[in-house]
This record gives sequence, structure tokens and C-alpha cells, in this order.
Amino acid sequence: MTSVTPAVELPVAAANAAAASFAALEARLDYLEPADIDLVRRAYRFADSAHLGQLRSSGEPYITHPIAVAAQCAEWKLDAHALMAALLHDTLEDCGVSKADLLEQFGPQVAELVDGLTKLDKLQFNTREESQAESFRKMLLAMARDVRVILIKLADRTHNMRTMGDMPRSKWGRISTETLEIYAPIAHRLGLNQTYRELQDLAFRHLKPWRYAVLAKAVNRARQRRRDLIQKVQQEVQDTLADAGLQARIIGREKTLYSIYRKMDDKRLSFAQVSDLYGVRVVLPNTISCYTALGLLHQLYKPVPGRFKDYIAMPKVNGYQSLHTTLVGPASVNIEFQLRTEAMDLVAEAGVAAHWLYKVNKTDGGDGAELGTQWLQSLLDIQHETRDAAEFWEHIRVDLAPDAVYVFTPKGQIMALPQGATTVDYAYAIHSNVGDHTVAAKVNGEQVPLRTELHNGDVIEIITAPVSSPNPAWLGFVRTGRARSKIRHHLKNLAQDESRELGEKLLAQALRAEGLGQPPGQEPADRPIWDKLVRFTGNRNRDEMLADIGLGKRSASMVAKRLVTLLAARGVKPDALLLTRERYTAHENLSQGAVILDGADNVSIKYATCCRPVPGDNVVGYLGRGEGLVVHVDECAVARRLQHKDAERFITVAWADEPVRAFESGVVVTVVNGKGVLARVASSIAAAEADIVHLGMTEETAQEALDLRLVVTVRDRAHLDTVLRALRRTQSVLRATRIMSAASGH
Repeated sequence: MTSVTPAVELPVAAANAAAASFAALEARLDYLEPADIDLVRRAYRFADSAHLGQLRSSGEPYITHPIAVAAQCAEWKLDAHALMAALLHDTLEDCGVSKADLLEQFGPQVAELVDGLTKLDKLQFNTREESQAESFRKMLLAMARDVRVILIKLADRTHNMRTMGDMPRSKWGRISTETLEIYAPIAHRLGLNQTYRELQDLAFRHLKPWRYAVLAKAVNRARQRRRDLIQKVQQEVQDTLADAGLQARIIGREKTLYSIYRKMDDKRLSFAQVSDLYGVRVVLPNTISCYTALGLLHQLYKPVPGRFKDYIAMPKVNGYQSLHTTLVGPASVNIEFQLRTEAMDLVAEAGVAAHWLYKVNKTDGGDGAELGTQWLQSLLDIQHETRDAAEFWEHIRVDLAPDAVYVFTPKGQIMALPQGATTVDYAYAIHSNVGDHTVAAKVNGEQVPLRTELHNGDVIEIITAPVSSPNPAWLGFVRTGRARSKIRHHLKNLAQDESRELGEKLLAQALRAEGLGQPPGQEPADRPIWDKLVRFTGNRNRDEMLADIGLGKRSASMVAKRLVTLLAARGVKPDALLLTRERYTAHENLSQGAVILDGADNVSIKYATCCRPVPGDNVVGYLGRGEGLVVHVDECAVARRLQHKDAERFITVAWADEPVRAFESGVVVTVVNGKGVLARVASSIAAAEADIVHLGMTEETAQEALDLRLVVTVRDRAHLDTVLRALRRTQSVLRATRIMSAASGH
């Protein structure tokens, strides 16, 4: 009987332990909304049942590991989706749960995060060479489409290292080396200094257990001897700063065992020769206080020559800022002091994770600029503009490049930019307004193209103009996430404005078909009508609804019909004469409600590349879903297929009397293969006042005849006919015809 009792009690005890540990996790989630906490609890229940019966090497229920990983993520104040992924991160691999199951239960974001973590788990590292370790680090950063994947992965690795003692000793070497060479540097690059130091120490402990034990004893003995000394130093510093009226938080800290070991190993020192075992961190209210306190400390203790570093004026690329100075304290003991603000301390300890901590802790909005580093501030800007974790990671990934280029402003201020950064990246690093209005740049006093890459020591001057705006082509060469996100943000807003204008035209056209001359205005009396219409479409406001119509996300005729119903309730009746006239002329291309095409640069109106319409062609407009208005030639095969399938998405369009630019048209020219034929074709096109913008030809050049596929720019249909006639008269040309659809071979 007695032997049965433990077997019955153990699962109960294990279940209690798991429940208790989830309660401990729940206590850390006070920064989340109640609805988000419920989502995390649901993920826990799913993970708990998926891992049921599984045990860790220590004999504990497996669920204790996902809970510990989620607890670390909660320390960084990650969002609910990240915590859910942390709890579920081993379910795909170990429990036979599929990605589709996670997608159904928890939505795409969580499923993608867990899938990303599972893919990273499958990477096997062989870290014999340093260069190989660096390429693996880069691969790891590149494979993660979302920064939260890396953060959860680091939390997972940290907990595995903490519980390494329970694993078979044969695994210690491989996992510890991997941690030291791959994961610790990634934590450092992301600015997660606390995690970086812990991973190094844990890896050292399991990689060289004997050296770790000897060093730990030596440090412990030194700590016992020097405890009074450190307390004395802290008190003296506190008193000195208080006398000068400076509020400061003072923390004593020791060098980590791994950093002591590295110093001894690199410089061939004995433990007794390692002088700066002790450090003191001084956290002050603002940057000026840091420099003031530095002066006071240099008066209190003698500084060690050559041991002062100013990372506030020149931050590290990962955003770290502090003043470092080594001073000779009492009993001639060297002590390293780090002076920084609260915001810098947050960045120094949490790095990228400070992005979430900042959002949670920010109360009055007054300390945003004080969150010191340009790098971190730009991350916050990017996140604010993109609202998308995956895009956020895409933007910052390039900024994690280890190599920085240091350049000067005309006033001599130093700026750090990633390797390969251009003058446009520099302009946006100064201020988004400077970037948006950039027209030219000078490097070392000479005007250069905007795509010019910067080098160490360059002096950059940006020339701006109020009328200038970002060019989409810049996206092809900018390197920093900040520049890319600002340019995209501007283009998105521009597209929104143009889509809204197009939406207004389409709604007016659809209303004419319903017998109403004009939509209601924007007077206060008309507002209730628009409010009801916006509620009906599910948009936030009138502008968003019109932009959706312009992008093809909403049907103009459906919105128009609803508007007619709402106006009818106010006694506004359709005009019978207008209704009759619109129906009578519906088959004609020209109508008073038509969208006019003048060729002006417009993000929301595109000209189909299958048939390449030009003025003079009979054209139709297809309102693609989410891509705005696409103009096709009436007889284009692609347009015919779309009309057959989606007739209600076609609208009336008409050419302007005087288009503002030339248009591209596809031409196929069959020629007799021979010397100089290409030159003659090009010469004929130039003589007809047209330009070639693209040229392609068949691969089999040995054939008697071959097809040249050209894209030429022409003013209109008549000009295109002139070009084709000129080509047909050219020596060696057998045929010259226009390409009218994708089926024709272009």
C-alpha cells in the first residue's frame, strides 16, 4: 500500500507546482489589459494539456519551462502575443501540434511567432571558427522576421542555461559554446546587457567548471575583505553628490566572473593583478548631472589616466550610453564608475526590450527625448508609424550591423550610421523634416548624388527646399530603418490623399447613375448623413471611406445606393431626367462622371502593363481590390477576362484633351538577323520622335529571323501608328505590330 501513495501524490504535487508557477507569472502581467491576460491564460491551458505527461531532465513537469520563458518575457514587458508564443514555443516540435492548430486557436501572429521559434530551434551550430559564429549570428537575425522571436529565443536559452545542471554532462560543452558564441553576442547587439552578462557567466560555469569554481572562491574571499571598502565608497559618493544638490541612485556592482576570466586570459594576469573588480553605477536625473557628478568624483578620487570613455556624446551602435571612468579609491583599489540617466539605464539593461518597457512606463510623455539614444528613439518612431512588429524588425535589422561609419555635421558634431549609409540616411538621422525636403547633398564641400555612400570622417551638408518631398526611388538605396520608414510613411499618406480624390470622383459617378447630381456637402447639416454612411461601411471617417472606394476596397455603386436611401429618408428624390440620360449614355465611354486620365503621376491610377494603353485607345478602368484604378485597352484579353468575371468593378474612364506626359507602348518587331539591324531599328524609332525604354529579344540568335520586343514612349495612338509605319519601312524588318496583351508575348 505504501509504495502506491507517492505515485498517486506526485502528479498532484506536480500539478500544484505548475498552477502555482502560473499564478507567479500572472502576478507579473499587471501591465496587460484583463482581456490580454485571458488570452495568455488560454495559451497556458493549451500548452499545459499539450505537454501533459512530459517531464524535464530535473523530473519537473515540462510546463515549468514555458512558464519560466514567459516570465522572462514579462520582465521585458512584451505584449500578449509574445507571451502566448513563449508558452507555446515547444508545442509544434514536441507535442504533435500543427501550425494550422495554432492558427485556428490563437490567430496568425502567435502562429507565426511559434513557427519562427521552431525554425530557429532546428539550426545546428558548429562554432569552431569565429567568422562562422558571426555568420550564424547574422543568419539568426535574418531568419527571425520579428524581433520578438529573438527575444523569446533568448529567454528560452537563458532558462535552459540556468537549468543546465539537470542535463547530461555530455551536452554541456556544445550548448555552452553555442551560447557563448551565438546567443550572448546577439543579446549584446540588441543591448540586452543583463541577459548578455548572465549568458556569459552561465556558459563559462558549464564550459570550464573547475576554473569557474576557483575564480568564484577567489572573488568571494575578496568580497569578504572589501565589503566595508565598497560600502565606504558608496557612502562617500552619496555624501559628495548630496552636498552639491544632486539626487542620485548608487548601486555597487562586481565584474562578472566571465569578464574577470577573459581579462586574466587576454592580458596574462593573475587574479591579484586584476585591479577593477568593483564597479559603482551612479544613476542621475539628467545628462548635465552626469557630467557635473563626473567632475565631483574626479575631485573626490584620483582618476586612472586613459581610462575615461564618453559613451553619452558617442553612443554605441546598440544604443548604449554612459560615462565610464576608473578611479583610485580607498586602499589604492581601482573602482570603475558608470554615470548615466534613468532612461540610459533602461536602455543599457534592456536594449531593444526597452522599446516595450518604454511604452509601458511612459506616463507624462515628457521624457521621450531623454530616452537618450538616437537608435532607440528611432525604433520608437518606427514602431509608432508602422504598428507592425514584423515591419519593425525589418526596419531595425539593418541597424544592428556591427560596423558603424562616423561622420561629421557642418558644425563638427559626430554621428554614427551603419556601414553603407547614404546622404539621405544622414538627412533623416538629423531630422525627418530635413530628410523629407532634401534636394541635394555635399560631402567634404563637393556636391554628390544622393545615393553616395558615406565614409568615416566625411563632413556632410544637406541642401533642402520647402517644396521638395521624398522620392520613391530613395527606397532603392537608403540603408537605415528610420529613413526607410519615414519615406514609406510619406508615400503612404500621399497614396491616401490621391485615393481619396479618386474615391470622390467614383462616388459622384455612381450617384449620377442613381439620379443624383452631387453628393451632400460637408456642412454641419450634412454631417449626420455622412456619419450614418461611414457606420454602414465600417470605416472610421469620411476620408477613409472615400480612400477605400478609390483603392477598390469598397464598391462605389453600393455606397451610392445606400446614400440615395439615406437621402430619400430626408425627402431628396432622384432626378428622373438625369437618371434617364445616364442610363441612355451608359454604353458610351464619355460621360460627365468619367474619371479623366491625363498621365500625371498618381499612385492610385495605374496603366496596365499587359496592353499598355495610350491616348486615343478606347479604354476601361478596372477597380482592383486594394490596388486602385487600373486602366486597360478595351479589347485587351486580360480586361475581357476580368469583365467576364468581375463586371461590376469596371468604371468609365476618358482621356484628357492634353495629357501631361508620354506613354509606354509594347511593340514586337520581327527582323532578318544580320549586322547593324538593331542600330537601324533604333534609328527609325528615334527619327519618329519616340524613345526606347526597354528592349528584349529571343534567345536563339542563330535563327534567320528573330523577334525584338520593345517598350517605346509615344504621345498617343496616332504617334504610335507613325512609329510602326517607320519600322515597317526599315530595311531588314519583316513585321512590326503592337503588343496588346500578356497573351501576345509581353
